Amino acid sequence: MARKDKKKSREEQIREEIRRVKLPRKNQTLGVLERRLGGSRAEVRCLDGKTRICRIPGRLKRRLWVREGNIVLIEPWELSGDEKGDIIYKYSKAQVQLLKRKGYLKNLDEFDAF
Repeated sequence: MARKDKKKSREEQIREEIRRVKLPRKNQTLGVLERRLGGSRAEVRCLDGKTRICRIPGRLKRRLWVREGNIVLIEPWELSGDEKGDIIYKYSKAQVQLLKRKGYLKNLDEFDAF
């Protein structure tokens, strides 16, 4: 009896991730996570030139694990949006390569970390 695996192969998972790349909308911006501060907070240097203290919202706390150097999608707060924001999404390596090819990460070369 042959067992059917319902798990997707790694290649299929990567192709699916690339198809579903979340792009910045309206006031959202991309950023590089510089430092984790604890308590689901992190310091993120955004591509608009500002450094923000960002938090991971409660609905994403258990699912979104971030480290220094990750490329993340940030939504600045309405009040004090230049200083604070929420981390909405973390990009995988394959998605970062796609964003570079599409031109969304042009300013990324200016950062010291990369």
